[in-house]
Amino acid sequence: MRIAAYQSSLATGPGDAIGRIRDQLQRCADESVDVLCCPEAVLGGLADYAADPARDAIRTDCIETALAPLASDAVTTIVGLTELGAGGSLYNSAAVLHRGRVVGVHRKLHPAINRSVYTAGTQLRVFRIPCAVFGIVICNDSNFARPARRLRALGATVLFVPTNNALPPGRFDPGAVAGQARAVDVELARSNRLWVVRADVSGEWDGCRSAGSSGVTDPSGTVVQSAQGLGDCLLIHDIPVPES
Repeated sequence: MRIAAYQSSLATGPGDAIGRIRDQLQRCADESVDVLCCPEAVLGGLADYAADPARDAIRTDCIETALAPLASDAVTTIVGLTELGAGGSLYNSAAVLHRGRVVGVHRKLHPAINRSVYTAGTQLRVFRIPCAVFGIVICNDSNFARPARRLRALGATVLFVPTNNALPPGRFDPGAVAGQARAVDVELARSNRLWVVRADVSGEWDGCRSAGSSGVTDPSGTVVQSAQGLGDCLLIHDIPVPES
């Protein structure tokens, strides 16, 4: 299986994200990538930092329509967004688009370290496509042992981690956060014997900064690929498919 992690630049903001993801999808199709993972909240940005948190939210029943420009017969795509639930709650979500259909939406279990406008998700599941069984945890969820352990028990061999480490002024040092994320990936991979693929944002926009922590870590805990520098970057790596 060939996977890709898209590290999206913050430089132009979230408004043109669909176009930039389409460019990456074309490259992925050209290079026979099976699964593309995009960052957390790559569409619209993080609602926690928005003056109007619901402005860029996508209603649950409209996600497939909103992601229609990203439909691909060849590449399964994981897209981070703010989801507007039926009861008006906002969720930090990652939609899985497979052959033009949304086959599932994962909601972040631990929206923030302190407080958040997002409601916590409650469910974990694996996604099964012809070449892989994978799970998703979003950013802060990777700091907790249980989600990855549970997904591994459900059969996942790859863990995708959509991430958005963009921090406003006065928050943590972005470089330190990127280093911490890398250490988390190593521990998750080693302790659960699975591949960890993280896709982060990088650069600066509207006062927020991120050093980027995108990378691919193998089940032994070895970081086999990591993003270098800022700006748009696509990491592509071949992952062995376990024998059935």
